[in-house]
Amino acid sequence: MTREHAMSTSHYILNVQCPATSGIVSAVTTYLAERDCYLSELAQFDDEHTGRFFMRAVFRFNAGTTGDIESLRQGFDDVAMPFDMQWALHAGDKPLRVLLMVSKFDHCLTDLLYRHHKGELSMHITAIVSNHLDLRPMAEREGIRFVYLPVTPDTKAQQEAELMSIIEQTGTDLVVLARYMQILSDDLCHKLAGRAINIHHSFLPGFKGARPYHQAYARGVKLIGATAHYVTGDLDEGPIIEQQVQRVEHDHSPNDLVAIGRDTETVALSRALKYHLEHRVFINHDKTVIFR
Repeated sequence: MTREHAMSTSHYILNVQCPATSGIVSAVTTYLAERDCYLSELAQFDDEHTGRFFMRAVFRFNAGTTGDIESLRQGFDDVAMPFDMQWALHAGDKPLRVLLMVSKFDHCLTDLLYRHHKGELSMHITAIVSNHLDLRPMAEREGIRFVYLPVTPDTKAQQEAELMSIIEQTGTDLVVLARYMQILSDDLCHKLAGRAINIHHSFLPGFKGARPYHQAYARGVKLIGATAHYVTGDLDEGPIIEQQVQRVEHDHSPNDLVAIGRDTETVALSRALKYHLEHRVFINHDKTVIFR
């Protein structure tokens, strides 16, 4: 980052997690104050079950100062080391580079593109990757690179290698499975740990396989839900970022349930993506800490 960019950035986000102990907040805030920083937002959480401490600080350099973010970044190591901190410093106005993966369903992709156009999601879309050609026209209308990677049992490993090559070539920070209907291999899940988000209906594990909403209708369910989570090798069991539910009634048809399910999926996925883009999410073992 150049000095000119550092001075033009409106704010920065500092994320910290470490073993819980005394003095963490004081050490961080004192360090920022001594370097002419104004702390505009501070959130913290002490997980007594895991013994981990989490903090998200939003700050900017005081007006009229010649703040040097690289110098601040380098000096923070001296603060972090005694507390065994894992930390990251982000420029608040720098959008993350996001790759979207889809199959045939278009509702999540449509919603994300709309919210992106409206300025709700600060991201640069590096590509749309699909194992089908159905949504190619949508990508082309948006002027977004579309990559067709059809998957069969014989080509799965080859196509996942190609996907990783695209991720690396484009400098992608985050992969979003926006109703991508293929199971990623354990190896790919490991490579994308903490930087891949998936969305699925919340009937699992009760209603598996095809037509889950029709299965739910047959059982008379009263709540429709969707879950957005980080991808792990355990299918649909990664750390949960966001969930959305909506009540249904006895007079809703299977098609009504499908429509309600689409709504819950788009809301849960867009919220989860927004939290990640704003650096609000911390992975805490098998769950998350989210400073909304």
